[in-house]
Amino acid sequence: QVQLVESGGGLVQAGGSLSLSCTASGSIRSISTMGWYRQAPGKQRELVARITGDGIANYEDSVKGRFTISRDIAKKAVYLQMNSLESEDTGVYYCQINLRPWSQYNFMDYWGKGTLVTVSS
Repeated sequence: QVQLVESGGGLVQAGGSLSLSCTASGSIRSISTMGWYRQAPGKQRELVARITGDGIANYEDSVKGRFTISRDIAKKAVYLQMNSLESEDTGVYYCQINLRPWSQYNFMDYWGKGTLVTVSS
């Protein structure tokens, strides 16, 4: 069974930095797109950053120049380096990986349970 586990959330002052990690475990045949989403209090979940199977990264406008997504396919891991954090970045951050388990014919989206990031102003 495939599982995604995030780590690295916490409390940080505005202007500070945090690094998030997400590692997938289980019987995984292939990995495609990997991404990070966040859900702020009272708001819908939104895409923060995504990296495609070809290694192309895309970012939500408000985090461009501040956040960097990276991955290590061999480790089945995706990372999010967050710099110059703002109070508006507060929320629960979820990793999402589109992958194909050995037990399935198709690629499927898997989600972590989330890690809380709190930015104090």
